[in-house]
Formats: sequence, structure tokens, C-alpha cells
Amino acid sequence: MGILTKLSPVCTFPECKAYLVGGFVRDWLVGRDTTDLDIAVSGDSLAIAQEAAELVDGTYVMLDEENKVGRIVVAGDEQSWQIDITSFAGNIDRDLLRRDFTVNAMALDLEAFVAGDVKLLDPAGGEEDLKKGLLRQVSDMVFHRDPSRLMRAVRLARELNLEIEPITEDTIRHNCKLVRKVASEKVREELLKILSLPYAGNSLRYLDDFGLLCKIIPELESLKGVGQPKEHYWDVFDHSIESIAALEFILRESDWVYGRRELRAMVPWSDEIEEHFNEEIAGGSKRRTLIKLGLLLHDIAKPKTKTIEDDRIRFLGHTKEGAAMAASILERLRFSNREIRYIEKLVYHHLHPAQMSHEGLPSHRAIYRYFRDTEGAGIDVIFLALADYLAVAGPRVNVDEWHMHIEQVKYIIDVHNKQESEILPVRLISGTDLMQEFKLSPGKTVGKLLIMVREAQAAGEIQTKEEALKYVRNELDRGSCCAA
Repeated sequence: MGILTKLSPVCTFPECKAYLVGGFVRDWLVGRDTTDLDIAVSGDSLAIAQEAAELVDGTYVMLDEENKVGRIVVAGDEQSWQIDITSFAGNIDRDLLRRDFTVNAMALDLEAFVAGDVKLLDPAGGEEDLKKGLLRQVSDMVFHRDPSRLMRAVRLARELNLEIEPITEDTIRHNCKLVRKVASEKVREELLKILSLPYAGNSLRYLDDFGLLCKIIPELESLKGVGQPKEHYWDVFDHSIESIAALEFILRESDWVYGRRELRAMVPWSDEIEEHFNEEIAGGSKRRTLIKLGLLLHDIAKPKTKTIEDDRIRFLGHTKEGAAMAASILERLRFSNREIRYIEKLVYHHLHPAQMSHEGLPSHRAIYRYFRDTEGAGIDVIFLALADYLAVAGPRVNVDEWHMHIEQVKYIIDVHNKQESEILPVRLISGTDLMQEFKLSPGKTVGKLLIMVREAQAAGEIQTKEEALKYVRNELDRGSCCAA
């Protein structure tokens, strides 16, 4: 209430009437905490926002000049606030009836609310829909006014645990083609929000049921009905969706209909691993969210690369081709370069963990090379591959085989951690040492030799400077460091 008390003087501005609207009112009614405020004012919202920023010691941001939306960001030690201020003309009820869903079409008189006199304005019946657990369109024109609401409907239903009522569902299906008009940046934003929520696999199926998913990413349409080898329980499309559900199961986000406690209990987990997946890659996008997107696209090139020889289905080159296709899709949707490069690595390397060893445990050298090549995404690819593995078998997963698979994963992670913490921090040799000892000139040969020394050190083949020099001498004699 403190932030609202500071804001209440806006009601005394000349010819200004202020209302709390949208998500704040909805969340307040259900007792849900929020740090986002939406305020509608009868006046110049941009000018009012700038003055209000001073009242709350916040930073003013011009969010949308055309629609006159000003944002105030208030940073605090314990709590930060985001306050959006918009204008309405004429009657507040008329403004509310132009909003998207009834649960967002309610308002509270700011001045009265701060004084303890609650005056709920609810012209569309949003409070009753909240009680019934329904997400209902305000009118059948809401999606024409703003097609991004098509995706927002699915996101809000999942976020607020509401059911989209039947008439609204029919309207979404009827207007699904309008999603093509939504700006790529907005599609990206809504897609990431959906993926950040638990049960994202179910949400993607919901989008697909409405005809929206393949309008957003047309390349996914070709995955439907594409058969796979007999080991696979689902076709390529369903496998891609189920792999996301399996990942959420592994990451302790949500249950999976085919997931059993004993399967998840075997997966290596720690505070460090959880913290790793909560790291941001770029623009607020966390690893755990982007991996779901990586799984959605990890087999995107299978239809393009599918061949059948002697009744054997193969997808040769689908990881390389898929990485390029994923990058193209994400560029179209205006993802950042860091997000694109990260997902490219996930798609390109998703078979790598299973290919590190044909029999037994992988060598220390193979493990070092894997983490080197995946460039900071090694753990992520491993967990993606685990989800992929579960989504191959589905309900037919074999516990003993899964246990063997997990033991190999634990071994890979343990060896990598030891390499990173104990072995590689010790510098055995420098470029200057090489140039002095072997009369070499600065250049690519010295760099390549240092890489080879580091790899041999990680593999446990050399441990001292003398051993490193001997190793380099042997490589120079063989001429391998000069090979292309």
C-alpha cells in the first residue's frame, strides 16, 4: 500500500481521475502478490507519469509514444515496482470494455482505494468469472483490435489457472490466422512467457489445438505424422512436445504423465545445478526456458533429412541442418544473438552426449572435448539429451537402461568438475616456454600446441612442465601440430 499512498497525489492533478486497472485489480481480488501496477488516468498520461516518477523516486521510461504509455521503474532493496500509466478518454467503463478479457476489465478508484473505500468497477463481470475460474473475452472484437491477445489468452489461462470458456475458444480458433499480423518481437515475448511457466508442453499443445503454434513457427507443421524408428513411441512432432514435458519433469518444475519418482530420483541434482538453470542468457531469458525452446526445435530438420534404406529410417545430418534452421526461425522472431547462438549449440550437439562413447564410459579426453565444443552449454545439452531420451521411450522407458544412462551422465559431470576445479587451473606451460625451448616463432603453431597440451593435461596424460615439454617434442617430431 505504501507505493499507492505515494502515488495518490496524482488524483489532485488538474482534471485528472486515476484508476487502478487490469492485472493489479485481478491479482488483488484473488490475494495474489504483484509488483506490477497499471493505472489509467483521464489526462496526459506521459506528463503525469513523469511527475509521478518523482513522487515515488522512480525512473521514467517512455514505453509507447503512439499509445501514450509511460512506465515508472522503482528499484528497491527488497522490492521493485513497475508502474504503467495510460490515458483513457471519456468514461472509464467504456475504456474497460475495450480491454481483452473480463478478468482484466476491472478498475478501482485510486484515491478511494488508498483511503480504504473500495469501489470496484466491473462492467464486464470479471469478478464473477474469476470466481468461476474462467477466462472470457470482453467482446468478439478483442482479437481484431490486438491479435497478440490470441497468444496471451493461452498464457493467462496457464498463469492464472483459468479455463478459456467455450465461446472464447471458438473465437480464437476462428481468428487464429490473425496471429501472423503480430510483430515478431511480441510473438517472442509471449512465447517465452509461455515457456517459462510449468507445464509448457501442455501449453504448446493448447496453442496447436487453436491453430496458433504452426502459424507462429510454420516449420513445425512438417513434423506432424513423420514416423521414426521403432524405438520411438511418438512421431517427430509429438516427440518434440513430450521432450519439453520430460525436461520439466527432470528439472523439478512439474510432473509428467509418464514420469515416475524413481526415474527423477536418479537424475543428478544439486543447488548448483538448479542455480545454473536459473541463470539468464540474455534479456531476462533463463537457461531453463530457452532449453524448452531448444527441445521444440531440436528435431526441426528431421522431415528434410529423412531417408529409408532397407526399411531403416535415418535422419543423417539433422543436427547440423536443424541448428541452421533453428537460427533462421529465431532470427525471424527477433531473438537476440546470444539466445540464437545458445539454442544453435543445443540443437547441433543434442546427440553428442550419447556419442561420446560406443562402449563403456567416455575417456577424459572425450569429456574435455565435449565441454570445450559446447562452449558453456555442456550441462544444458546433457539435460536436454536426458529429456530427449525419455521422450523417445515415453511409457516404455526401461528403468535399468535409464539407470545405466544416468550413471554415465554422473561420471561425465564428475570428471568435468574435477577437470575444471583441480586440473586445468594449473598452468603447466606457456607460449613463451614453447618459443624458447623449441625456437618457434609466434603464430598458429604455438597456439595449437598450447591447445593440445591443455587437452592432454585434462585427459590426465601429463601433470608436470617436464612432461608437457616432452609431449610437445613428440608432437613436433610427428608433425601433427602442423596438420591442417
